[in-house]
Amino acid sequence: MGAEPIITGITRGGTSWTPQFVTALNEEKCIGCGRCFKVCPRDVLTIVQRAIDDVDLDDDDDDDDDDSDNSFMTLSNPLDCIGCEACSRVCPKACFTHEALPLAA
Repeated sequence: MGAEPIITGITRGGTSWTPQFVTALNEEKCIGCGRCFKVCPRDVLTIVQRAIDDVDLDDDDDDDDDDSDNSFMTLSNPLDCIGCEACSRVCPKACFTHEALPLAA
């Protein structure tokens, strides 16, 4: 038997496209800004607080939650990903890896 076929979709206009599903998230590069969390339509991501040992305590207390170093995103429900790549388009640190995949068993 050959390899399983890759998942493809069809747009409303009838054009075929291949979803690129999130397969990895580099938590070390992630700044915890939450942009990806806000745009994900399927709750694939969860924000996690870093351990106190991992946080730089010389924070400038600027109250800007957009680029927080005290948290990071993690893949909590990767099988719910629809392959839209919205997370990668808004990620300022290019933390995501995507690829075309066969249907999960």
